[in-house]
Amino acid sequence: MKIQPANSLNGTIRLPGDKSISHRAAILSAMATGDARIENFATSADCASTLDCLQNLGVEIKKENTTIFVKGVGKDGFSMPEKELDCGNSGTTMRLLAGVLAGQNFDSILTGDESLSKRPMRRIIEPLMQMDAKIESENGCAPLRIHGISQLRSISYNLPVASAQVKSCILLAGLNAEGKSKVQSPKSKVQSPTSRNHTELMLRYLGAEIEENFIEAENGFIEEISVEGTSRLIAKNLIVPSDISSAAFFIVAASCLKNSEIVLENIGLNPTRTAIIEVLQNLGAEIEIINLQEISNETVGDLLVRGGESFVPGVFSNIIGGEIIGNLIDEIPILAVFGTQIENGLEIRNAEELRVKESDRIKAVVENLRRMNADVEEFADGFRVGKSKLKGATVDSFGDHRIAMAFAVAALFADGETEIVGAECADVSFPEFFQTLFKVMN
Repeated sequence: MKIQPANSLNGTIRLPGDKSISHRAAILSAMATGDARIENFATSADCASTLDCLQNLGVEIKKENTTIFVKGVGKDGFSMPEKELDCGNSGTTMRLLAGVLAGQNFDSILTGDESLSKRPMRRIIEPLMQMDAKIESENGCAPLRIHGISQLRSISYNLPVASAQVKSCILLAGLNAEGKSKVQSPKSKVQSPTSRNHTELMLRYLGAEIEENFIEAENGFIEEISVEGTSRLIAKNLIVPSDISSAAFFIVAASCLKNSEIVLENIGLNPTRTAIIEVLQNLGAEIEIINLQEISNETVGDLLVRGGESFVPGVFSNIIGGEIIGNLIDEIPILAVFGTQIENGLEIRNAEELRVKESDRIKAVVENLRRMNADVEEFADGFRVGKSKLKGATVDSFGDHRIAMAFAVAALFADGETEIVGAECADVSFPEFFQTLFKVMN
C-alpha cells in the first residue's frame, strides 16, 4: 500500500464493531439458552475465526451483513468437532475457547497460524489444569489438545500479570465448574479493574451469578471476580459498540493534522479502554466526548476530534508506564507515532507484553520509525521517541495489523510517499481501514 501525505481529515466515520466485545458476544451467546441477534459484529478476520470455530462445535450461526444470529446450545451443549478448530491469528479465540472446551465432555484441538502458534499459552494452560482439565501443548504453545471433563473443579487463581484473556478463560471454564471460581488480579493503587472487563459485564447482562470485590492490600487493592458454576445464561439481543482501538488511529491522525475535524460515532467507552483518550488529551489532543449512553451494559458515545496547531508541552509527563499500560497495550504502536509529533516526544515503559503480540511490536515500531527518520531508542520493555520530522520510506507491517495501520497514519505527516509492505494484514482487525482513511483524507 502506498500512501501520500495529507493536509487534514474531515467527515463522520462509523467504525466496525469492537473486536473484544464481538468475540465475547458470539461465545457467550452460544453458551446461552435461546436465540440472540448481535448487531454491528466486528468484520475482522479474528472474529470470523471465532464464528467458524463455534460452527464447528455445532452452533447454528447466520450472518446478514454486520448482524449475526446465534442459536444458543447452553454452556455444556457443544458437539465434538470433526476436525481441528482453527483460530487463525486470534489469541482471543484460542484463549477464550480453551476455557469453554475444558468443561465439555469431549476432546478437541485448537490450532492457529504461524504467528499464533508462537504466542504463550501456559498462562491459560496452568489454571485450566488446576481445574482438572488435561491439556497437551507444544512447549506451552499451540496446538492445544484439550481433554475436557463435564464438571471442572473450582479454583481461586491469582493472575501473575493483568490479562483480560486469561481472566476470561478462567471465568468461562468456571461456568462448568463445581462451586464458585475466583480470579484475583494484580494489586492496583485504585479500586478499578486492571484489565478489560467486557466478559464480566456481558456475563452479568446475560444472567450469570458473578461478583466483583476489591480486597484491601498494602498500598492498594486487589480485584476479585467470582462466578458460580450453577449460573445459566439466557440469550439477549446485543449491540456491539465501535472499536476504540480502531478509533485511536483516526484520533491521532486528525489530532496531528491542523484543520482536521472528524466525528467518530458509537465508540465503546468502557472505562477499562479509555486510557488512550485520557493520555492523548493530557498530551494536548483536542477530543470531546458527546452523546453518552449505555447499550448492552457497555458505555457508548461519539468522539469529536479537532486538529491542533501544536501541542502544549510540559504540562503532563511524557513518560507512560506502570499500571496504565495494561489498558493501553493495543494502542501503543499508534502512540509511538503520536510521540514523533509532540514536544519532548514520548517514552513507553513496562510494556514487555508487546514482545509477544502478533509481532514483536517494540522491535517493529522502532525499526519502522528509524526508517522514517525518527529519533528513537529501544528498551527491553519499551522505547523513547523524540519529536521528529518524518520522511516517507518503505516500512514493514511484520504481518501485524496494528503496525500496518499505525504507519499508515505516520505516512500522513511524512515528507514524500510511504509504502507499507504487507498492508493487507490490516484485515485481521479492520478490513475497511484503508478505504475509510482515504474517504476522509484531504
